Amino acid sequence: MKRKIKVAPSVIAADQARLGEEVKRMEKAGADLLHIDVMDGHFVPNITIGPDVVRALNKITDLPLDAHLMIAEPQKYIRAFSQAGADYITVHIEACEGRAREVISQIKALGRKAGISLNPSTPLSAIKKLLKEVDLVLVMAVEPGFCGQKFMLSVTAKINLCARPLKA
Repeated sequence: MKRKIKVAPSVIAADQARLGEEVKRMEKAGADLLHIDVMDGHFVPNITIGPDVVRALNKITDLPLDAHLMIAEPQKYIRAFSQAGADYITVHIEACEGRAREVISQIKALGRKAGISLNPSTPLSAIKKLLKEVDLVLVMAVEPGFCGQKFMLSVTAKINLCARPLKA
């Protein structure tokens, strides 16, 4: 089965003072889903948004919402993001502290799609055994925590390797 490439613009790059208008622009541009970067100042050195913003976005768009949790102890917040209306909940393998399978099960038990993410320096082998259990894989091509960074070309090989098993 051939998979369609999906476009998921990140709302962190939007004008936050005009977020509703920006989301409508993303919809008109053909976005398939909205990527919501959630940062806690612990797992990454920046703080962004929480479940309340996800809840607000859910009221103004029919696009699926992907809450990308760049946070320490994501299992503590999965229910809150699920209740806020996130369709996908993506967690970092590095934040799961050896409990990724348990965290993925927690997401799926709430009726949400589970995503797994890995930092540029983390080998693909860290998530290989999870590929069939997740609905989304996010290979970071920048160091997590800040927008506006340059794409790390060295990550393209990892993306290609990751895509192969998903196409099967």
